[in-house]
Amino acid sequence: MSSNDRPDALAHANAAASLALLQDILALPSAVGVPPLVAHHRQIKPRKPKQGNEIAISSFRPFVPACDRLRRWRAPHSDSFHTSVLKDLPVEDVLRLLDVMLVSVEVKTRENYGAGLLRFHQFCDSRNIPEHHRMPAPDHLLASFVASWAGKVASTTAQNWMAGLHFWHNLHGAPWHGKGLLRTATAGLAKVVPSSSKCPRRPPVTIEHMHALFRGLDFSNAFDSAVFAVASVAFWCCCRLGELVVDSPNLFNPSHHVSRSTPIRRVFPSNGTPYTVFHIPWTKTTHGEGADIIASKLDDVTNPVTAFNYHLSANSAIPPSSPLFSFKTHGGSWSPLTRSWFLARCNKIWREASLLELTGHCFRIGGASELLLRGVPPDVVAMQGRWKSRAFLEYWRKIESILPLFVTSSFTNARISMVNSLMDSFTCRYK
Repeated sequence: MSSNDRPDALAHANAAASLALLQDILALPSAVGVPPLVAHHRQIKPRKPKQGNEIAISSFRPFVPACDRLRRWRAPHSDSFHTSVLKDLPVEDVLRLLDVMLVSVEVKTRENYGAGLLRFHQFCDSRNIPEHHRMPAPDHLLASFVASWAGKVASTTAQNWMAGLHFWHNLHGAPWHGKGLLRTATAGLAKVVPSSSKCPRRPPVTIEHMHALFRGLDFSNAFDSAVFAVASVAFWCCCRLGELVVDSPNLFNPSHHVSRSTPIRRVFPSNGTPYTVFHIPWTKTTHGEGADIIASKLDDVTNPVTAFNYHLSANSAIPPSSPLFSFKTHGGSWSPLTRSWFLARCNKIWREASLLELTGHCFRIGGASELLLRGVPPDVVAMQGRWKSRAFLEYWRKIESILPLFVTSSFTNARISMVNSLMDSFTCRYK
């Protein structure tokens, strides 16, 4: 080797070593060597694939949990992209870039995206598509993949798979070629959705459900006090349940979940309705900006201000660093209220009251519907649920069909007609 060749050879060796180091670090459960932006992510062991859900063995696709496939599954393009980036940036910067991009997507969404990646590569394996054609994937390949599921899955499922593939391309620096063919195939798939994939109308939490909780919960019990506070705030403030409770006692993350130390502001207007405000650090739409939850005192036994204050009093010994809706346990300690415990307690009471058992999102639907039926202007309801005008119109299309379920002694067909008229005006105003 001549002396002129040595610098190039050394540069090539350094680039290869950097790429190998990057791949080794990415193979760990979470990236190391950078600030732990995603340290709260669940450490999940990959599950054995179900029969018919296997995938061809490939060094590009190691056996990892679904939530790790975006980061761990590669293509020849991935290596060339990382090699190119590593010429300009050190490994630490590249890892941080990947971490920041990944943390923009919730873990549950990453799991859904991982399911789409699995289906896409299963399709490519069955058609003997070469690895270098899978990323960047051409428009006709993406469209053909979607068309292969026509009559088998809901259009929203296919759209989620495509969103995952698009993000996978972005994460690995690949251009996205999904254009006309893909759009047309996706539109066609929506026309042939099988009846088995069509979800029935999701019933809402009604005021009857809320009153059943008020009658059935034991307010001398710290756990039940926390349950009622969450139910009242979720219902009347149109919250997502995940904004108030945690999925597991071990998954509390102060940057995503509201803690007991959050500032709580109580306002008593001289000629208005008292209300309470607290800040949540993360929402599905605002991410790290969070949002203010505004609970107004209502003329109802389930009003969120009273329920919230009672929970804080009943569970006053909870540490400031704990989740906001934690409760005292019988052993003198405390525990965060989880989604599963909350829903199990609510549904037990609703079963005993001969009411429908419901899911977490039904609180947000029910609260928005109840406020509209009480004559609250749509703009105010949209503000309470933190919807933008267009987003609230999309949401209205989801709840419009369940309004007849509210026809009771207090809400007649005339009231529902009034709500429809108000929403027609809201639609015209925001075009």
